[in-house]
Amino acid sequence: MQPNHDKPVIGITTGDINGIGTEVIIKTFSDNRMLELCTPVIFASNKVINYYRRIVTEHTFNFSSTKDLTKLNPKQVNIFNCWDEEVPIQPGILTDAGGKYAIRSLMVATQCLKDGQLDAIVTAPIHKSNTNIPDFPFTGHTPYFKEKFGAKDVLMILYSKNIRVALATEHIPISKVAASITKELLQSKLSILRETLIKDFGIDKPRIAVLGLNPHAGDEGQIGNEEQTTIKPLVDQLRQGGQLVFGPYSADAFFGHGSYTQFDAVLAMYHDQGLVGFKTLAQGDGVNYTAGLPIIRTSPDHGTAFDIAGKNIADATSFHEAVFQCLDLLKQRQEYADNTANPLRRGRIEKEKEEEPA
Repeated sequence: MQPNHDKPVIGITTGDINGIGTEVIIKTFSDNRMLELCTPVIFASNKVINYYRRIVTEHTFNFSSTKDLTKLNPKQVNIFNCWDEEVPIQPGILTDAGGKYAIRSLMVATQCLKDGQLDAIVTAPIHKSNTNIPDFPFTGHTPYFKEKFGAKDVLMILYSKNIRVALATEHIPISKVAASITKELLQSKLSILRETLIKDFGIDKPRIAVLGLNPHAGDEGQIGNEEQTTIKPLVDQLRQGGQLVFGPYSADAFFGHGSYTQFDAVLAMYHDQGLVGFKTLAQGDGVNYTAGLPIIRTSPDHGTAFDIAGKNIADATSFHEAVFQCLDLLKQRQEYADNTANPLRRGRIEKEKEEEPA
């Protein structure tokens, strides 16, 4: 059951309380025009918010405090108090408390989302070094949401105005990447990517590029054979089935020559292969989206940035964009659902599927 509000109710997790998360949240929602688009609920405590409000002095940030999501103030930012105790805030320092309360914020917000009290969620950055606790045996947000919502598989996609990059593998050591690249893994990731491009981004026939694993995409087997044994056979199979999937491409040339502009998305084999190119091209306005979930979750494409935390110099552009994209994804997914619920539209979609080559 979804919240009964005119505007989407968006849950905001605070991230590590010693990072830049709270600062960029305050900077984003100090713009009152945001309240015309959504009702934000920040999962933190008044004390944490007030601490950073005194640092971000050039912005006026007002809020209502609540412990009841049925009594939100749609004309103000709402703080849902997840804890009342005094918490040591030490900007720029990695502490156990920073991880503990980041996870509490995340878990409370996620449960509210599961219970239907929120429409979507935007997460501020956490740090893996202090969130590796018994209550959170995950390498990050993506595997956590996968388990919490019972998804068979999920896909990390980072995107901006001109590029979308998805990752076949995420936060694993480079030494384990090659063994992880199987036909089954790539088939699952490409299926999620294609579906989300259609359902969440409104692209009827998405064009997807697949990068190779090795330098020069293996150079015809001279520098590794994963392209020949795993990646290319799957790409060919999907192409024969009518999907617009191409590759494998050499990653350096693909980004360096601007080939990404010819595709709706690209699937990279591992974290840095995709994100070095992406973060160079996105220029600070990138958004991280978890595809494959029944809910919408976005986040900025940066980390906790301890080196600048508490100095009032953090750029809120990526977090601002994460909120905008969260709202756009909600709208697009609803439009897709409405279209497929329409018998005429559903009939056309089914006819198109029948016409695709087997």
